Amino acid sequence: MSPQFAPAIVFDPATGLTEREVALRPAGPGEVEIDVRAAGVCHSDLHILTGDWPTDRPLVLGHEAAGVVTAVGPGVTTVRPGDHVVLSWFAPCRRCRKCVAGQAWLCTGTTAVANTLPDGSTPFTDTDGTEVWPYLGLGAFTSRLVVPESAAVKVSEELPFEVGALLGCSITTGVGAVVNTAGVRPGESAVVIGTGGVGLSVVMGLRLVGADPIVAVDLSPERLDVARQFGATHTLDGANTDIARWCQEQLGGVDYAFEAIGSPKVIETLPAMLTSGGAAVLVGMTPTGATGAFDLFDLADQGKRILGCNYGSSVGETDIPRLARLYLSGRLPVDELIGTVRPLTEAAAAFDDLRNNTGVRTILRP
Repeated sequence: MSPQFAPAIVFDPATGLTEREVALRPAGPGEVEIDVRAAGVCHSDLHILTGDWPTDRPLVLGHEAAGVVTAVGPGVTTVRPGDHVVLSWFAPCRRCRKCVAGQAWLCTGTTAVANTLPDGSTPFTDTDGTEVWPYLGLGAFTSRLVVPESAAVKVSEELPFEVGALLGCSITTGVGAVVNTAGVRPGESAVVIGTGGVGLSVVMGLRLVGADPIVAVDLSPERLDVARQFGATHTLDGANTDIARWCQEQLGGVDYAFEAIGSPKVIETLPAMLTSGGAAVLVGMTPTGATGAFDLFDLADQGKRILGCNYGSSVGETDIPRLARLYLSGRLPVDELIGTVRPLTEAAAAFDDLRNNTGVRTILRP
C-alpha cells in the first residue's frame, strides 16, 4: 500500500516555517494513532521559530492537542479506537525513579524533549522519504499522528476538542503551577506577570483555590480585560508601573509571584515583589542557557523561595481528567481562553498573533 500524505506545519532550520506533506507509519508496540481534531498554538512552539530553542532537524510543530484514537499498537491497554483523548506532551516513561515516586513531570526516561518517540524514532516522513520529527514527541500540527501510550489521556466525550487541546499544555501548566507547584491556600495573595494562555490559566487556578487578592500584569489591555473575567482583582500595565514597588506599597508584598513569560529580566524582579516567606514561581520557559541575578541576602534573610515549574508539576494521566471534570462542572471557564480558531493552513498568522500579543489562545483545526 502506498503511503497516504497529509499537510503538516514544519519548521526546518534550513528553510524556516513551511507547510509540508508528511506520511505517518502505523502505530507500533505501546503506541497510539490519533486523529487530531484541535491543536493550540503555544509559546513553546514559538521558541523554535525564534531560535530560542535551537533544533538541528525538521520538526512537525504542535504539542497541545486533542483528538480521537483511530488505532492502537500491541500492548496498549489504557485506550482503544474511538476514545476521545487529550495529548500530554511530556510523555513519562512510567519506570524511572521519579515516575515511580509520583513525579512524572520530572521523568528522566522520557524522550519527548529530544523530539522523538520512546524508541528514538519518528513516525513521519515527507514525500522524499526524509524523516521529519515530532516536536516534543507529538508533532500535532497535522491531521494524524502516532504517540506513546502515556501521551494519550482518555477524557469524556462531552469535552470539546478545543478545550481538550488547551488541557494538554497551558491549562495543566497554569493551574498546576498554583495547585501543585506552589500549593496556594485560600486567602493568600498573588501576582501573575504575563496573561497569555498560561498566565490566564494561573489566574484561573488562583481563583479556583480562593486566592485573594489576585494581581494580573500585562502590556495588553485586551488581555488584562480577560484576566478580570478570569478572577483578577487588580490589573496593572507592566510598561508604566513598578510592579515590585506597587506590591510592597499596596499589599506589603505578595505571598506568590508567578512569571508566565519566560523573560530573565522580569524573573529577576520577582523576589522584590514578595513578602517574607513568599515564593517566586517560574512558569514561563526561558531561552536555553538563560541566567538571572538575585539579591541573595534578601532571599536568605527573608526566607523567600524560587520554585521551578515544569508542566505545572502535573501527572498528565491523573491531572488532565481532573481538570476536564472541573471544566464540565463549570468551575474552569476555559471557553473564555479560546480566541481565534484558524485552519491549519493559517499557522503562520497564528504565530504572528502570538508574537504581537494579539488575543488569547489560538486554536488550529486540521
